[in-house]
Amino acid sequence: MNYELAYAVGFHPWETAIENEEFIETITRLFEEEEGRDPPYGRALDIGTGSGIWGVELAKRGWQVTGIDTVEKALRRARDRVEEAGVEMDLVHGDVTELRAAGIDPGYRLVLDTGTYHGLNRDQREAMGREVDTVATPDATVLLLAWKPKRRGPLPRGATRAELETVFPGWTVTDLGRSEFTAPKPVEVLAKPNEHWYRLRRE
Repeated sequence: MNYELAYAVGFHPWETAIENEEFIETITRLFEEEEGRDPPYGRALDIGTGSGIWGVELAKRGWQVTGIDTVEKALRRARDRVEEAGVEMDLVHGDVTELRAAGIDPGYRLVLDTGTYHGLNRDQREAMGREVDTVATPDATVLLLAWKPKRRGPLPRGATRAELETVFPGWTVTDLGRSEFTAPKPVEVLAKPNEHWYRLRRE
């Protein structure tokens, strides 16, 4: 998945999730289940933050958020969003497969991925898994959204529970469910994303 090209031509249908009430209800519930006490809740890493939609939402809720992305145009949009929201959120230009090289230090209690992992190839996924394992705290949670696998080509090829537990050794998928995300109609009809969320915790 070439996200730099996608942002360059203005193709980012995942951003429509912010207008999808059912998806918002799902992700809000997932966030609430990771809190359970008064803020601040700790450090959260938004992997593949894009324009910062969900990193900003975490910051509003009381998380100390860092977002990382390789696409500078997306990060510019994220900076504007952070400023408009009036929250604090660190934004880092870097690769999710090289978090430490990008200056991401250990200590993250929540790692959020709303659609990066499932667009990576096998080697990149394994590298991302190793990096997340290094920067996450012993009691951390990974919340990851991915399409169900059934495609090849330029669109995300999806992921399975079994693959996630292989790529994240020492972690277990404790629960999962439909994200309720509905893509814009042409994408939904052609790709049938059938997106699910997965919660991973250390064994």
